[in-house]
Amino acid sequence: MVHALTILLSTILEAMPTAPLLSAEFASRVQFGWTISVHILFASLSIGLAPFIIYFTWKDVRTGDPQYARLREFWVKLFGIGFVMGTVTGIPMSFQFGTNFPVFAEAAGEMIGGPLAFEAKMAFFLEAVFLGVLLFGRERVSDRTFVLSSVLTGVGAWLSGFWILVVNAWMQTPQGFELVERNGMQIAQLTDPVAAFLTPRLPWMYVHMINASVISVTLLVAGVSAYFVWRKRNSEAWNTALRAAVVLLLLTAPLQAIHGDAYGRHVADTQEQKFAAMEAHYDTGQADLHLIAIPKSVDSLTDPRTDNLWTISLPAMGSFLASGGDFSEEVVGLHEYDDNPPVALVFWSFRFMVGLGFLFIGLALWGGNLLRKGRLSESDRYLRAMILATPLGFAALLTGWYVTEIGRQPWVIQGVLKTNDAVSTTLTAGEATGTLVAFVALYIVLLTAFGFAFKWLIEGELVRMGVREESDTTRPQLPLVSSDE
Repeated sequence: MVHALTILLSTILEAMPTAPLLSAEFASRVQFGWTISVHILFASLSIGLAPFIIYFTWKDVRTGDPQYARLREFWVKLFGIGFVMGTVTGIPMSFQFGTNFPVFAEAAGEMIGGPLAFEAKMAFFLEAVFLGVLLFGRERVSDRTFVLSSVLTGVGAWLSGFWILVVNAWMQTPQGFELVERNGMQIAQLTDPVAAFLTPRLPWMYVHMINASVISVTLLVAGVSAYFVWRKRNSEAWNTALRAAVVLLLLTAPLQAIHGDAYGRHVADTQEQKFAAMEAHYDTGQADLHLIAIPKSVDSLTDPRTDNLWTISLPAMGSFLASGGDFSEEVVGLHEYDDNPPVALVFWSFRFMVGLGFLFIGLALWGGNLLRKGRLSESDRYLRAMILATPLGFAALLTGWYVTEIGRQPWVIQGVLKTNDAVSTTLTAGEATGTLVAFVALYIVLLTAFGFAFKWLIEGELVRMGVREESDTTRPQLPLVSSDE
């Protein structure tokens, strides 16, 4: 159906003499960016939910307390919905390698084919099989097997992330290959599988991505729990979930900042152009660190530079961070390169991600203080803050991914193959624009379906809690003014 729709759209667009067609290259870039942006939401949902599901399952089996069974059932159902959505949104990406970027697929096929196959056969099926046990096997398997199933489901989710990041990390810092000519093309031929799999970028990227996923889902769990606690203050199960989320946020949010700082130095060492784009650093020399950047005009949004921004900066701190301790370190500027990434997207995405990261630390410390005082569920202000922060972890994760991927441009494989050289030479503008429109429409439908499914889960829990339906006029309103003193 999707194939027929894209053919129809392509035909219509090409038949229209004034059709607003995008170039095949640009449409392919946007299509893949859109596809992975949606898919990564569901992939990170599975990765981040894993520790919660393992913990709630273990506590349920160990204590027999109904509150843990209730939490396990709710979050396993959401995990299952997200798993299905992740599968549906992820499969088209591998086909897009062939349809939109066949030069990349042929040039890097020997390098990326193995990890992608491992992801499907080793991780996906492991996750799928034991998720089935979690969903339908509570009364059919022993307690030990049930807990083991939760662990293996989580291992499957984290393994899936590992193999995908093996591919992406190789694209960022490629090694373990040699270029050979085959049929008139330069092909990356595998020479050292260990080096190709375990690239310098992999440990940095894997830890940062896994922790970002856990933070995103921790904020989701905290936000949903805060909503249920606001609706029913004495809900034992959701007070427990809220406390667990706050504790985990206290651990993961500061870790992300510390690890991100070290990760930034690695980027400065291995991808100088990306690091310069993150700080809009154009002239080679000492680099400042812009703590806060506010655009003076619309032009400064699309072309951020020191002279068209209001900034609060630390002089030479960019050099200090890039070098690991030398304020006089020379940082290569963007003027040294003939072809730069879209600097505005990288610069503002980086600031948005970092700003949210510090917000998460603040929310963690605030919640930890309330937890210490035994007032976590009593604070209307904090409950409201966590409800509002529910989607922000995923927003930070997406913008961090944009820094990683857009900042690598113009390369699809760093230093080996440029993105504009990887695009299909036979793909027409009409075909590329048509498939882009179809994918945007289809994925919006899938996101809407997921939203309705999640809403159905929440409404079912409200009924289970004995809280009145949403349409009931006696339902209390979310307080706009805090009762905190």
